[in-house]
Amino acid sequence: MPGGPLEGLLVADFSRVLAGPYATMLLADMGAEVIKVEGPQGDETRTWMPPVRDDVSTYYLGINRGKRSIALDLRDEADAELGRELARRADVLIENFKPGGLAKYGLDHPSVSAANPRVIYASITGFGSGDGRHVPGYDLMVQAISGLMSLTGDPDGPPYRAGISVFDVMAGNHAVIGILAALRHRDATGQGQLVEVNLLSSALTGLVNHSSAFVAGGVVPFRMGNAHPSVFPYEPLPTADNDLIVAAANDGQFRRLCEVLGLPEVPDDPRFARNADRTRNREELRPILLERLRTRAAVEWFDLLVAAGVPCGPINTIDGGFAMAERFGLDPVVVVGDVPTTRHPIRFSETPAVYKLPPPELDEHGDELRAWLKEDRG
Repeated sequence: MPGGPLEGLLVADFSRVLAGPYATMLLADMGAEVIKVEGPQGDETRTWMPPVRDDVSTYYLGINRGKRSIALDLRDEADAELGRELARRADVLIENFKPGGLAKYGLDHPSVSAANPRVIYASITGFGSGDGRHVPGYDLMVQAISGLMSLTGDPDGPPYRAGISVFDVMAGNHAVIGILAALRHRDATGQGQLVEVNLLSSALTGLVNHSSAFVAGGVVPFRMGNAHPSVFPYEPLPTADNDLIVAAANDGQFRRLCEVLGLPEVPDDPRFARNADRTRNREELRPILLERLRTRAAVEWFDLLVAAGVPCGPINTIDGGFAMAERFGLDPVVVVGDVPTTRHPIRFSETPAVYKLPPPELDEHGDELRAWLKEDRG
């Protein structure tokens, strides 16, 4: 079996909680050797429970497979020296301490790169290493500060957070992209570099059309419930039993929607002929669609509309989402050791993802890693 596209890459993971561990799990899935460095108390997510599996936090289990764990108390000089030795040997170091927090241990970028010029040093912060360096970086804060919460919820209700730590995940993905790009540069030049990712910048680029509405159009968007500001229909619509997401985002899709609903004349109505017309006249169009949608159940409409090429989907709970992935042959669950986890999202034709190790216990590999770090120094 191939070892994954990143086989042979050594990653020193000095991160904890979500953004960094998620990034290093993706790297491990792609074949990198990831050494998770934890403090004596372990990664905070080990204590984030319930829910649990065999008394272990499922939060921790979900983002830490494929790694080996060593517990180091960086306040102890002997342990700090082992951390520096790991950094000297690593191809990639990733950390999400407060900016400057690792300098006193000789594990900041200037110190590490002086000893290891080829290292890719990835730093994840909340608000950057400049004027925002003193602000703690928590996803919920960034959802509030970035404007995401102002876009989430009913127009007349309070703002809401997203159901997941969306910007931690996004920043983790951005960190992986930055690391891979920097590795390509190193392959060409032999030179390592500093890769900086911050949650607020990830958030602002992740707000995509809403960011562009403000930056390019001078428009400050606000929450519209589940409606889309620029497209209709593109929201949940009630059927005979449950709501169905309907996303007819162009004229062809809208015409096919109307054909399936038995409304072939509606797309030729000048009020609804183009997307801009439908968006402007959504309150007139909605009841016409709802009258037909209420004649069948959501799953029935899903099968009919998807067969006609109309994007739509039932609103599932998480178990339904996994069931749908199974239906589509995506095999969404992979068991690593005896721990079920979510499959790596990328498929490679030649170097498939690998699942070498289950999430480690705290310091599970500490003895062997300490022995390795103490041998052949220099």
